Amino acid sequence: MPPPKVVEARYGTLHNVSMAVVAVLMVAIAVSHFATHPDNAPTFSFGDQRFVLFGALSIAMLTYSWVGIRRAMNRQPQIVIDRDGIALGFGRDWRFSWNEIQWVRLRRLAFRPQLQVGILPEAFVAANLRLSMWNLDDGLRPIRGVPAAVLVRDNGLDLRASAMLDAVKAFRPNLVRP
Repeated sequence: MPPPKVVEARYGTLHNVSMAVVAVLMVAIAVSHFATHPDNAPTFSFGDQRFVLFGALSIAMLTYSWVGIRRAMNRQPQIVIDRDGIALGFGRDWRFSWNEIQWVRLRRLAFRPQLQVGILPEAFVAANLRLSMWNLDDGLRPIRGVPAAVLVRDNGLDLRASAMLDAVKAFRPNLVRP
C-alpha cells in the first residue's frame, strides 16, 4: 500500500476574489444611488446619523475587499496534513505533531461541517494560537467547553473539512472520533 498523500488547503481564489468584488460593488451601488438621488443622500457631516452609518458600512466592506484580495494572492498552505502531523497557518504557522493531537472529528457549525482538533493541553498552551470567539472571519476558533481544542473553519479554503478528516484517517485513523 502506498504511503498516504500530503494534503494541503489554501485560500480559494474564486471565493476570496468574489468576496472582494461583491464588497466593492456594494459600496459602488450605494455611492451611485446617492449620486443619482441627491435628495436621499446623507449630508457630509458626522452629525448626520445616515452619513456615519453608510461611512462605517463602506469602510467595513472595503476592509473585507482588502482581506479577500490578500487571501486570494496568498498561495501558502493554511492547513497541511502529513506524516509529521497537522500544520495550521492562518497567521499562526504552528505544527502539531501526531503525539500532541488527542482526537479529530467533524461537527456542524451552522450549515457546514467544521474540523475539530483536540490537542494536549501543554502543546495547546505552548502554541499560543491567539484564538478569539469574537473574530468572525478567522479560520481558527476556540471550541466552547473544550479548553485545549481548535475548530478549523473551511470557509474560503479550497478544501472541505471532510477531505481534511479523510487525510487524518489516512495518516492516523486511531485519532478520529465520532
